[in-house]
Amino acid sequence: MKAETLIIRNAKVVEPHQAEVSDVLIEDGRIAAVGDFSNVGGAREIDASGKVMFPGLVDMHVHFNDPGRADWEGMETGSAALAAGGGTVFADMPLNSHPPVLDRETFIAKRVRGEAASCVDFALWGGLTPDSLPHIDGMADEGAIAFKAFLCPSGIDEFRAADARVLREGMKRIAARGLMVGVHAEDPEVIEAWQKIHPAPRPGTMRDWFASRPAAAEKKAIGRVCEIAGETGCRVHIVHVSSPEGMDAVMAARAMGVDVTMETCPHYLLLDEDAGARIGIAAKCAPPLRPRAAVEKLWMALADGRIDTIGSDHSPAPPEMKSGEDVFAAWGGIAGCQHGFPLMVAPALERMDWSRLAACCAQAPARRFGLGSKGAIAPGMDADFVLLEPGGDLIHAASLRQRHPVSPYLGMTPRWRVVTTFSRGIPVGAGSRGRFLTPHTET
Repeated sequence: MKAETLIIRNAKVVEPHQAEVSDVLIEDGRIAAVGDFSNVGGAREIDASGKVMFPGLVDMHVHFNDPGRADWEGMETGSAALAAGGGTVFADMPLNSHPPVLDRETFIAKRVRGEAASCVDFALWGGLTPDSLPHIDGMADEGAIAFKAFLCPSGIDEFRAADARVLREGMKRIAARGLMVGVHAEDPEVIEAWQKIHPAPRPGTMRDWFASRPAAAEKKAIGRVCEIAGETGCRVHIVHVSSPEGMDAVMAARAMGVDVTMETCPHYLLLDEDAGARIGIAAKCAPPLRPRAAVEKLWMALADGRIDTIGSDHSPAPPEMKSGEDVFAAWGGIAGCQHGFPLMVAPALERMDWSRLAACCAQAPARRFGLGSKGAIAPGMDADFVLLEPGGDLIHAASLRQRHPVSPYLGMTPRWRVVTTFSRGIPVGAGSRGRFLTPHTET
């Protein structure tokens, strides 16, 4: 579908530094101007009175599992769910496809699948494991947005954890390419030592799962990663920070001059241990959900800018892997890219303004990962945006656009709804296709 000249009229437009009722002129899929265009004719118009025009979400942390594990999700269903929740860009993680993305060939296979199936624009992570070190340059040549490492077991046997040697060598090579390392930061030695002192019963409950992975493991792992990042000069991004202890470790590294940012996820803001215990295995994730007091501190850090970005960490699995009597045997991932943001809007606006929310959900991730034309409603930017309106519908299984009807948010009702999601000035829908994005290039 060809982009046309379009005017969005009378929306509350969320710009980088303000949110005011205005018009937005869109030409050739880009934002041409923001202002008063009441005297401009000859364009298609959308009257968005009473609606908020918000930048399309830039979700740099999803697991769509294509190719090889599309029975878990897939690019087609995953991108449709993301778009239904306001997302216009995603970056797919390397570990859950089969085989994982650890070299040039597997990277190309994932890109080809994304180009065939995704309804929104996308980027791809490469993997940083003991097996991928010789292939860093090949994946970078193909356009890897960043490289992902786990300090603890990933849950996928073929995607092995990175020790200090692998991190150091990988960071040297990745820094030389001007790229970044993203890290799942939980220290396996801290977890093992803790579990020896506090062994979890089997079968275990959600409460047992929460107790088995202490925040100290996150804090130590982040400290180790940032120390190596400082030695190598590599930029680093700590994904899904879940605890105040983890935040403190990032802030300490920043004070020492390390180029480090941090992400948290909607589920760490919307859910706490009590909610997770009620919901059950659908709310199992790693790091685990934390106590209410920790959740409030995450909100404070998001509002004041210490937490940089929001990523959904959408990590689904077939229902049989998210069920059973033993929580420890179930898959540890939350499927939430469709409803995490709509549920977040109301509690976020109690703590911050629209522009700050847009910064962490769109502008900051686009800037950090080098997607220069994404993430903001401003002249020259891609016309990626979502129209929001107050109100919401009960979340039930039939409303999920993802492959499987498993979500920790079933039964909740957001106070804001996504009306329409636009990618490059065109409503995302049947037949729309996304483009592959690389860092530091314009779309």
